[in-house]
Amino acid sequence: MPKRERVMRMSVEQPMWRALAGYRVLTMLYAIGLFVSRYGKYVHPGVAIGYFAVLSVWTLATLPKVASAAHCTRRFLAVDLTIGLTGILLTPVAASHARIVSGTPTLPSIWTAGVVLAFALKGGWRWAVLASTPVAIANVVQRGTPTRATIHAVVLVWIASVAIGYVVEVARASERTLARALEIEAATRERERLARDIHDSVLQVLAMVQRRGAVIGGEAAELGRLAGEQEVALRTLVSGGLLPVSRVSEDAAAGAVVREVEEPDDDGPVDLRVLLAPWAGARVSLAEPGAPVPLPRAAARELAAAVGAALDNVRRHAGQEARAWILVEDEPDEIVVTVRDDGPGIPEGRLAQAEGEGRLGVALSIRGRLRDLGGSAELISVPGQGTEVELKVPKGADSARAKAEKR
Repeated sequence: MPKRERVMRMSVEQPMWRALAGYRVLTMLYAIGLFVSRYGKYVHPGVAIGYFAVLSVWTLATLPKVASAAHCTRRFLAVDLTIGLTGILLTPVAASHARIVSGTPTLPSIWTAGVVLAFALKGGWRWAVLASTPVAIANVVQRGTPTRATIHAVVLVWIASVAIGYVVEVARASERTLARALEIEAATRERERLARDIHDSVLQVLAMVQRRGAVIGGEAAELGRLAGEQEVALRTLVSGGLLPVSRVSEDAAAGAVVREVEEPDDDGPVDLRVLLAPWAGARVSLAEPGAPVPLPRAAARELAAAVGAALDNVRRHAGQEARAWILVEDEPDEIVVTVRDDGPGIPEGRLAQAEGEGRLGVALSIRGRLRDLGGSAELISVPGQGTEVELKVPKGADSARAKAEKR
């Protein structure tokens, strides 16, 4: 079945990028206007004219670069910062020292603040500090000595850029949270739709086969029993909402992107209930928490395999008619899965005898798996009263085999 992909785009920061593009153009025009109004007061106006020519071409040509975080590359930011710093340091060459001391603005003027804001929008408040520091140093160097006006302007740009960078980081985190919430809502609606369709078709057919098989008898009765087991297993999957949601979240040009697909991701934790649900049937009851029970994927598979081994022992030693119950408990520090049956129980000393004879089903399939996970398996059996296997796995456990593969 082909994957279905749903893309949800949202962006809180996108308007900030558009505002930054407009800011760069307006401040470029403002810096040129200041120069034109004070043209006669510059000792080397040709230097300023050459710089403004470069600044104008650069600002207009790189407008697509400040359209989004994806287009705003590190190389562009480095060149942009270099052009801003160059304009500040060229100011003493174009204007006299007396004019600079009297308060003449730098050649790029407030255009340089746009450079710092671009850093803030791209990388957050830490990038804003990284860009603000050389701008502050360049302003002090071009004036020759720190002044109250210079310090005031530098601190203002510093605070504003850091604040905007922090807001951007919070906005991105909010986008990811909102995207996840929308994804869960969409997955829930899809599960509800599937549950309705399955209930109206497959479950009703299985129930009818079970009833008719019991009435007809013979081989049809066995077919009805199997249909009943499949009905219980399918009903458990549907009613428990055990269909995992796979997701990929990423920052793209238009903001956070979430792709919802039907196949589970191979990485990250998995809901243990998903792996245990297939064991449920007409003679196996599964009781699990209403919320997901996350475990590392390798650990969850090993634990589910241990549960399967315990159920195999029930069928092999207690008979096909024996009933079994699986209880999943999500404790604060560990996951506890209990498998209990109503069979005749295990005679005292039988397990030790089986291990001595080389039959290591319980020792390897159950206890060995749990030992590799850092957990434990306790088997309690009273003759005539059934058997109970309690499996405990610490949260965050991973199998020794998975750890070896990672190394």
